Amino acid sequence: MAILIKNGRVIDPGTKRDQKADVLIENGRIKEIGSQIKTTAERVMDAADCFVMPGFIDLHVHLRDPGFEYKETVETGSRAAARGGFTTIMAMPNTKPVVDNGDVVRYVLNKAEDVALCNVLQAGAITRGQRGEELADIEGMVDAGICAISEDGKSVMNAQLYREAMMLAVKYDIPVMAHCEDINLVNKGVMNEDENAVRLGMPGITNTVEDVIVARDILLARETGARLHLCHCSTRDSVKMVRRAKEAGLPVTGEVCPHHFTLTSEDIREDDANYKMNPPLRTREDVDALIAGLKEGVMDVIATDHAPHSEKEKSGSIRNAPFGIVGLETAAALTMTELVDKGILTPMQMAEKMSYNPARVLGIDRGTLEIGNVADVVIFDPEEEYCIDTAEFHSKSRNTPFQGRKVKGRVRATILAGEVVYEKENSRG
Repeated sequence: MAILIKNGRVIDPGTKRDQKADVLIENGRIKEIGSQIKTTAERVMDAADCFVMPGFIDLHVHLRDPGFEYKETVETGSRAAARGGFTTIMAMPNTKPVVDNGDVVRYVLNKAEDVALCNVLQAGAITRGQRGEELADIEGMVDAGICAISEDGKSVMNAQLYREAMMLAVKYDIPVMAHCEDINLVNKGVMNEDENAVRLGMPGITNTVEDVIVARDILLARETGARLHLCHCSTRDSVKMVRRAKEAGLPVTGEVCPHHFTLTSEDIREDDANYKMNPPLRTREDVDALIAGLKEGVMDVIATDHAPHSEKEKSGSIRNAPFGIVGLETAAALTMTELVDKGILTPMQMAEKMSYNPARVLGIDRGTLEIGNVADVVIFDPEEEYCIDTAEFHSKSRNTPFQGRKVKGRVRATILAGEVVYEKENSRG
């Protein structure tokens, strides 16, 4: 099938193209990009006043499948991804059973092949059952198709065991995705340790909980040569350490989530578990450092940490509710509203951090609109204003602090390998 996308602003970090142009897709690949392409196509899509970008890539998604399908499934998570403009997502391994062997990897990837509306990649756990006691079957998972290892949801506290895992990651040329949290310092905390935690009577989580493990992991990466990707960074010192690692030439990258560059602990006005995430919302100083890190290229990636939970689980107190919020369907709009529309990032930088750089972290052939590449494309309207409405979500879960928030920027269409998998008709007005 041939698709002709007309009149859009084509923004491609792979070629540094930023111009008004048409895009012709044939047989699932980018065939031509140019001014006023004249051809016969089965489908013509008008992208006037819209960005045409490589499909977004999310390095940090919890699909909850297998084991917690009441929260999300491969199918519903992929539908949420398509609505959010994501054509590739990577699932974290903290499922039930844990993704710590080839059989569970194959279960997820086979299911995705059958039902997913986006490319689903799978990360493998670092230790068996994520118990931190012995290494998982990393070789078997590599054979089954994992593209990274991660103990997401926790850190491997045994540094020697983690070092061995990093050496295997070097051997198999896959990155290590690090959730940096010193479990011994958490001390039952549920939100950032500051005056807002005191006001709400909640135990706090200090910045040190994250910073100590960021420092350790960077040192281990320096020693082993492992490609280290630091997930959901939330503190000003994390940004400083990533900067220094890059200056030292280390293969270290970092991601920031939209909730961490949009909200602070001041936004938690009452005991509302939809504001509970891990790491927690930090101070204005931390948020400003994260934003500066994104602007200056220190922080490479914007990822969602999409973490669905049921309404019942999130209806209680912050003290007892699980950590996490959904993010696949709000990330692009929040990035547009908080960073691009405010002149902090250019549209090209948005595409770099949501498409091109994530692909480079994983070493996959995506994230660009170069001629001949697979046609994973998002058509994004940067001007449409609306209020986020969870009733429109395609995810199974609705746990977000952004319900009712006014934003700018809407995904008009998502194209996966030349097939339209999501389309919002007549979105303006």
